[in-house]
Amino acid sequence: MQMVNGTAASWGLYAQLDEARRMQGRALDALGFGPQETPSRVVLREPGLTLKAYAGTSSPGPAILMVPAPIKRAYIWDLAPGASVVEQCLASGARAYVAQWEEPRESFGLEDYGERLILACADAIRAETGEGKIFLFGHSLGGLLGAIFAALHPGRLRGLVAVAAPLHFDFAPQAGVLGPVIAELSRSGLLDAAPGNLPGSLLSVASFMASPEAFGRDRLLDWMRGWQDYEALRRCLRVERWTLDELPLARALVRDIAKRLYAEDGLVGGTLELGHRTAAARQVVAPLLIVADERCPIVPPQAILPFAQAAGAADKRLLWYEGDVGVALRHVGVLVGANAQRRLWPEILRWVQERGKS
Repeated sequence: MQMVNGTAASWGLYAQLDEARRMQGRALDALGFGPQETPSRVVLREPGLTLKAYAGTSSPGPAILMVPAPIKRAYIWDLAPGASVVEQCLASGARAYVAQWEEPRESFGLEDYGERLILACADAIRAETGEGKIFLFGHSLGGLLGAIFAALHPGRLRGLVAVAAPLHFDFAPQAGVLGPVIAELSRSGLLDAAPGNLPGSLLSVASFMASPEAFGRDRLLDWMRGWQDYEALRRCLRVERWTLDELPLARALVRDIAKRLYAEDGLVGGTLELGHRTAAARQVVAPLLIVADERCPIVPPQAILPFAQAAGAADKRLLWYEGDVGVALRHVGVLVGANAQRRLWPEILRWVQERGKS
């Protein structure tokens, strides 16, 4: 696998690709396949972050903060009615919040995403609800950020739910495709090319080159399996529209992930230094629920279970996602798929309700 080198010409090519993907997204919007989000209001704005609150935040239920990966838009948590974790949270009586990542500063790294900005969200929720402890839900790299926060601020969480989150890092083939993606970004020279954030489409290209099966063939097969199911087809097209909605990547964050996590496995190994402190899996003592997928090539169980074993929480639970049709990318099916919505999320929210009583 080899990407173009970090020249000005290649940088301009990625900028053009970003715009072409935005145009495709607008076309899907015009055809009715854009997101249908739950009404919300803004609680907090900071550079790189908007905290959104949803109807029901005045209820007595537990406060839940949902943290997406800082790669694409946050509405994958609230794609459309029937394909929305936000909707599930509200139906359970919880107070739902989403950390919506915005265009970052180039200098934003793991310390910003995994601590400072999540802490700002937790403080804003406490100011609004009086709740000093929240439940934190994180998907994919958002789950990694949530785990870092849980290690650094154990007293601020009632529980951590890490959904298909890469938490243990290994370049072995069985550890998934993210390792080769990060390695290629490091080798390509693009991290040291023109200043500024990395184009959002860069990660999409690197991901496809790392695994054409997961990011190409499997998406086509999913569409073929669900094309006669109207609801599955609509959901699939909404996910495809979401994949076109990329955020620029903060250069410091990509460097931190490459060096501190993939090169050193710092979270599980206990060597992840952020500021003057260390974040380690053993420091994650809040109740922990992990969702894994035996068939996910992007974040397989081998990238999750060693963290679960190393975590210091006495209260741990593991749930398995069994897959769906009509989700385009299996990795996000755990959030939007019909089976996930019908079986998995009610079980997760029962777990939350039980621990929210304490």
